[in-house]
Amino acid sequence: MAGHSKWANIQHRKGRQDKLRSKLFSKLSKDITIAAKLGSPDPDMNPRLRLAINNAKGQSMPKDNIQRAVNKGTAGEGAEYDEMRYEGFGPAGIGIIVEVSTDNKNRAAMEVRTAFSKNGGNLGETGTVSFGFDQIGEITFPLVVGDEDTVMEAAMDAGADDVESDEVSDDPDESPEHTFYTAREELSTVAGALEKILGTEPKGVNLIWKAQNPIDAPGSAGTVIRLVEALEDLDDVQNVYHSLELSDAALAALEE
Repeated sequence: MAGHSKWANIQHRKGRQDKLRSKLFSKLSKDITIAAKLGSPDPDMNPRLRLAINNAKGQSMPKDNIQRAVNKGTAGEGAEYDEMRYEGFGPAGIGIIVEVSTDNKNRAAMEVRTAFSKNGGNLGETGTVSFGFDQIGEITFPLVVGDEDTVMEAAMDAGADDVESDEVSDDPDESPEHTFYTAREELSTVAGALEKILGTEPKGVNLIWKAQNPIDAPGSAGTVIRLVEALEDLDDVQNVYHSLELSDAALAALEE
């Protein structure tokens, strides 16, 4: 999909990287704490915790931060979080899925609804958008781990369904990636196999919502991205997925 790198590059050009990194560490800490609270503090015995810790490591989160989050969850400290999903539409019929972890359902619902209404979107009922997405596993590695043939062979050997690679970039601020996709129930197995084959830990291992039919809407791209950013800025929001196709035309429209 190469969307991860394109999206990250958009965020960089818009000067949002520092804010996003702070938000990312907060999100990763919450993921770890929730996973440790719900299961064993031993990652080998708790797949959800192992996944959360691996993602934190892939984003260069300090070890002390990771351990504090584990300890917090193990001790039963902090708020009790409810995990919810909101669905809605942005301009040009772009589908948007919002995953939330919150200690206040009413606050989260109000803030998500407000973000949609103020940025040209409409919040819908659960199921009105997700039927057009597939929930699948996504595993990312830095582009430097291997050439195209090596990566394709690794994907087949590990049992991945597909792999897509970003283009090589000379910009030191860009982080091109290989992105592997797999069935959700095979995520942990395929991620472990790829790590052994490629000889390095993945940058990210996640369950994602991937649009079945992305929509190319250059004229609405800027408005859609403002809506997505407004949602991402909310403290309770963990992940935002959308069906906007980040085509060359859409990217060009954003740069105008």
